[in-house]
Amino acid sequence: MCGINGIVKFGDQPVREKEIRKMNIKIKHRGPDDTGVFIDNGVGLGHNRLSIIDLTLRGHQPMSYTYQGRTVVITYNGEIYNFQELRSDLISKGYRFTSQTDTEVILAAYLEYDTACLQKFNGMFAFVIYDVTKRILFGARDRFGKKPLKYYLDSDRFIFSSELKAILCCGVKREIDYLAINDYLTLQYVPAPKTGFQGIFKLPHAHYFVLNLTTNKFTINRYYDINYTDKLDLAEAEWIEVIENQISQAVKRRLISDVPLGAFLSGGVDSSAIVAFMSKQVTKIKTFTIAFDYKDFNESHFARRVADQYHTDHTEFNVRSTDLLKYIDSLVEHFEEPYADSSQLPTYLLSKYTREHVTVALSGDAGDENFGGYDKYRRHVLLRRYRPLIHLLAIAQPLIGWSSKRLTNDFLDRLSIFLQTVRATTPMRHYNFTSYFDEFTKVNLYTSEFAERVIHRVNPFEMIANTSLTEMDTVFHLDFNTYIPDDINVKVDLASMANALEVRAPLLDYELVNLMARMPWQLKVGMINSKIIFKKMLRRYLPHEILYRKKYGFSVPLKHWFRNELRDFAKKVVTQDNGLVLKIFKKEKIQKLLHDHQKGKDNSKKIWSLMALNIWHRQNF
Repeated sequence: MCGINGIVKFGDQPVREKEIRKMNIKIKHRGPDDTGVFIDNGVGLGHNRLSIIDLTLRGHQPMSYTYQGRTVVITYNGEIYNFQELRSDLISKGYRFTSQTDTEVILAAYLEYDTACLQKFNGMFAFVIYDVTKRILFGARDRFGKKPLKYYLDSDRFIFSSELKAILCCGVKREIDYLAINDYLTLQYVPAPKTGFQGIFKLPHAHYFVLNLTTNKFTINRYYDINYTDKLDLAEAEWIEVIENQISQAVKRRLISDVPLGAFLSGGVDSSAIVAFMSKQVTKIKTFTIAFDYKDFNESHFARRVADQYHTDHTEFNVRSTDLLKYIDSLVEHFEEPYADSSQLPTYLLSKYTREHVTVALSGDAGDENFGGYDKYRRHVLLRRYRPLIHLLAIAQPLIGWSSKRLTNDFLDRLSIFLQTVRATTPMRHYNFTSYFDEFTKVNLYTSEFAERVIHRVNPFEMIANTSLTEMDTVFHLDFNTYIPDDINVKVDLASMANALEVRAPLLDYELVNLMARMPWQLKVGMINSKIIFKKMLRRYLPHEILYRKKYGFSVPLKHWFRNELRDFAKKVVTQDNGLVLKIFKKEKIQKLLHDHQKGKDNSKKIWSLMALNIWHRQNF
């Protein structure tokens, strides 16, 4: 894991070493083991290294490679898990290597296959290659956006980095992207290619760019998407076997490391499954979990149950409300875009404490998206099964909506949103099922000025949805193209790399994801059950109390904190006069939102998103 930076100046402007070193310093936390700079003819590349494979100086970056008179230079962040097989194949074609790194393999693969090299890589990565001979810049992100790549482009220069803070230190003008803010308030994150800053963009996952340094032409192309149409007709026992084999291979690939390695263990199905499969290949796994004082949010006893079963070296860390006060400013600064997934705090602290013991940790991310684990999936199934009846019930929606506002009832709120979306398109429905502030609520909360700016724009889910798929496969496809790359992977990357910890996610192995896309959705989720076939496969690995217990989710007890010890703090941050929140929302609506939370309605996620937005605004504007 590493941090990458770069500047290209058009015309005859030189790039100075101090400019790249300034960017490197801004993201030093991503790679504390080594730093490097490369300058050539208007191109500057920077790198901070967290050494994982080949800890010698032979892994220093930016790294150059020359073959048959052609020279290329790379700055790279990530891991290519199949690099050893690729290395052997390239050696058979005449390439030679001086290190044991996957970095050198990427360079040789690019020289052999050009941009099609991306199809060869199984891993997580963001890199930029400077092709000295051809005078082009080639940059790419992995299939699911595990590793970030952000950029700024104008008529004078192109700037890129792993993180926004390195771009912003280059004198780029800071302006708020209000369309991005609108999406953030619904989703809790900013969907790509937006960042919250006008003119600064994320390269979307599964995409690459080419910048021609002769013509200054900049193009972006997609190189991968999940295929949900080619279904496999397998018996249940066959599915169990192929899933088990595929996960075993995915875990094995992610155990290659020259530094200490462990695993996150929440006690949920997905992280427990990863520990179970690791135990087949590693003795005495180091596992790490977070505990909370509030029983409804504390899964640590489940984690201990799995740790005892597999005899892991288990460590437990406690998170309290004081930690939010202690880390909230640095947390918002590290996440740099508007971001409010409430699990960012425990993920950050878990990474911080885990890094004291290991340098690499495996996680259970993407189990829900692969196998149908969320409640929102069951809502889609319910509507699909009883659509005519639910259409009739939708007549009562105005009364239910009226009641939910007066009774401050969370269930009535969810039912009201559900009934309002029964005639909507699948992408629009899923957008609101995923929401913090749903589209219907925002209309009433926004000031008229802000509403005029943002309310009549195309829903981002509508823009990327594959309408040729069935309703349920559309939903899975949407989550792998929005929630996974722009929320889950952002959270894990920024929280872990802020602490120089590498996190690997076996359930995001693209071969496994491709296989799960070929599974009929009925084997994943029903109206009552979730992760149906996955849990059946795990019965030989995990006890019933782990597989079939209530799903908690990796979040913090914000609703309790905001009613008790953090009540005054939350109110102060949300209602500050010069904050962005009161420029967007009607003041009386915000006051009611805070009041209703104290009266029993769970508005904690809304409050947290408004707090994070105001702190982000204060830090940047």
